[in-house]
Amino acid sequence: MTQDNLTENAIIDGYSLSVPGGHARKIAIGWLLLAVSSLVIGGLFTILIVLSRTPGIQDFFPWIDFFHTALVVHVDLTVLVWFLSFAGLFWSLNSNGRCTNCGWSALYIAAAGTAIMALSPFLGAGGPLMNNYVPVLRDPIFFTGLGVFGVGFTVLIIHGLLFSKPIGSSISGTGVLQFALYTALVIALLSVISIIISYLGMPAAFEGEGYYEILFWGGGHTIQFTHVQLMLMVWLWLGTVSGLKPRISPRVAIFIFTLGAIPALATIYVYYAFEVGSGLHILSFTWLMQYGGGLAAVPIALVIIPGFLKLEDATDDVRAKRSALFFSILLFGIGGIIGFMISGSNVIIPAHYHASIFAVTMAFMGITYHLLPRLGFRMPAGKMLRLQPAIYAVGQMMHVFGLAWSGGHGVQRKTAGSAQGLESIEKIAGMGVMGLGGLIAIIGGVMFLVIVFKAIWPKK
Repeated sequence: MTQDNLTENAIIDGYSLSVPGGHARKIAIGWLLLAVSSLVIGGLFTILIVLSRTPGIQDFFPWIDFFHTALVVHVDLTVLVWFLSFAGLFWSLNSNGRCTNCGWSALYIAAAGTAIMALSPFLGAGGPLMNNYVPVLRDPIFFTGLGVFGVGFTVLIIHGLLFSKPIGSSISGTGVLQFALYTALVIALLSVISIIISYLGMPAAFEGEGYYEILFWGGGHTIQFTHVQLMLMVWLWLGTVSGLKPRISPRVAIFIFTLGAIPALATIYVYYAFEVGSGLHILSFTWLMQYGGGLAAVPIALVIIPGFLKLEDATDDVRAKRSALFFSILLFGIGGIIGFMISGSNVIIPAHYHASIFAVTMAFMGITYHLLPRLGFRMPAGKMLRLQPAIYAVGQMMHVFGLAWSGGHGVQRKTAGSAQGLESIEKIAGMGVMGLGGLIAIIGGVMFLVIVFKAIWPKK
């Protein structure tokens, strides 16, 4: 068979990963359950956040500044644990089945760390610091949980680097996704190393929130490239299983994923060239994300989008996958555009990164619907399944547009209440749209959890 025939067959067969059996499958299920559980617990903290600021009820919370304490744990669970657990799911699907004890150990350690972080506010942890990427509580209990989770994630990375399935000599659609998974592993390892180097090279002048801002600055920026690589892998996967048939050869796809990984590799140069915490150190990572974060996303989106123009009717789960894919691409594009509008420290910044985060989440939601029956659970179906991606995405877009509009009119980030300075109708309207969109998005998120739990709940 000629190389041209191999390429054409790969295009027709598409881009997908098979679900393994045995321990690899069980470990993958474990990571999925940890990811979903982090959303559930994070959602419960959202309720506590609201109650802690409700007159008449807030007095029952004995902790000082419980609002920010709960907010720290909420963010760490619904962003850090959610994303990295999903990475664990993907890397477990690509495991060659060797050293299963290593795979189980990574999962158990990460789950233990998550549980400690979730319980820490109720064990007296406080002192919230709202630094970027990994907000923290200045308490030994919380740091123990965060450290244990970090160890579990590091074991997961090492296991993936050593025991992933080989890509193979002939490049196929599956091989492309395996290549994307491996590049994501390499970038994740760079992220962990970045945090260690930042810790060892931290200038003595940094303390408090500034210390943790710099500690997680390099690693936090670098791990975003892992999230993007995994999201783009899911885009091709969803495009295949939902009937969009992405028309791109495996060799071109490999090149695009390589292009997406190169900016992350510049992390090595940044640490070599600039002192930790220096102005150029901070700006370099900002520039890497601003100009390199979407390099691979644009071409992959362009080969998928034409498929939406010639769709046929489909089952509920296929329609949900298509919807999740469409809104993931749309949100990531919106986030990229907003990123070039950033000027100063206003709420345009959270508008940018929220759109990007929600894009990754939408992709992960869509592939969850595909994986559930293949992991041995029930096939999701019904009207709720069809509507969930759209409700979640519309809410998040309102949230993002409200922030971007308000930021353009001067509302500063990391402010609340009267400190926001909502003295004009433009600011009030923008933040009102933001709040309403957030509420709609929460409804969409709850719908996702209901759909998943209905699928995994044991039959009577």
